[in-house]
Amino acid sequence: MTVTENYSETYAEARSKFLAAVSEAGATPETYLHPLKGPDGGELAADIVRFGPDEAERVLVVASATHGIEGYCGSGIQISMLKNGLQNELPTGTALVLVHAHNPHGFAHGRRVTEDNVDLNRNFQDFDKDLPANPDYDEVHDRLVPANWEGPAREAADKAIAEFIETRGMFAFQAAVSTGQYDHADGLFYGGRQPTWSRRLIEENAGSWCRGASKVAFIDLHTGLGPRGFGELISVDGGRGGDYERARQWYGDDVKSPSAGDSVSAEVQGTIDQGYLKALGPVEFTAIALEYGTIPPQDVLQALRADNWLHLHGEVDSELGRAIKKDVRAAFFGEEAEWKESVWQRALEISRKALNGLEAS
Repeated sequence: MTVTENYSETYAEARSKFLAAVSEAGATPETYLHPLKGPDGGELAADIVRFGPDEAERVLVVASATHGIEGYCGSGIQISMLKNGLQNELPTGTALVLVHAHNPHGFAHGRRVTEDNVDLNRNFQDFDKDLPANPDYDEVHDRLVPANWEGPAREAADKAIAEFIETRGMFAFQAAVSTGQYDHADGLFYGGRQPTWSRRLIEENAGSWCRGASKVAFIDLHTGLGPRGFGELISVDGGRGGDYERARQWYGDDVKSPSAGDSVSAEVQGTIDQGYLKALGPVEFTAIALEYGTIPPQDVLQALRADNWLHLHGEVDSELGRAIKKDVRAAFFGEEAEWKESVWQRALEISRKALNGLEAS
């Protein structure tokens, strides 16, 4: 079997392949069923498997589908890990945890967001406190979600966005949109007003997935930013406790930081690492996002706008709906064998560096 055969066309296929690979590796997964169903009526779940000793002091967690549709890449990588025996390379006293689909609903429905239109990687806020304001997003919200995707309303929205970009630059527009916002439930990159099912899953269970560990490395697999097929290493530490510096020691100069301004990602808020930290308690925690490029960022944002409009106003099972879904998949997954092989090799390289870093720290 070639690596390309480890990727899938649907969530159901991806889950089936993952569970089969887990079984072939001689392990039994923990399954957490989502309360909703997939578009085919099938069950949705987060499936977690752990390899290594129960008393392992060091744990590497590799997770997929934080942004649902990005799971097509992440699932293929996780299956390739199992098929190629990464679980057999673990140093003494080290465990490997694979989290297949933080956000299975988004994965199955071909969306980046959860069932409540929430960006999971913006959802880890203290909702008992005042939430961050994002006035730049407020300025562009109406332009991002026109009532009609074709015709004068769309043309006017696109013109206003083009003027914003011409005046302030593409990265300023990307930051305004993607930083995260908490005031427009029908908008993009919405962080929500309460914890999602996926957030509760992590905060209630990640402690048991990493039981016994004093040192945890976390690799969250993402797509949609950067050069096509290349995986940028992004640390969102922002100076919290040396996570960034430790990541640089392990992975080298490839580690970038949005807060330092050298990353393809804008600085974001409410990120998933905070959920793991809450669940794990006082551990040495070294987290990175491994972000793979697909198509130009303006095209990714255009696909997200279209998908948001489709689920607000359109019909998924229509000619336009199917065209939009095809564009959304292209924004977060590369169909060609070269892309699939490239993202897998990068993930293997980084996972091995994480195992070495854990052992040496």
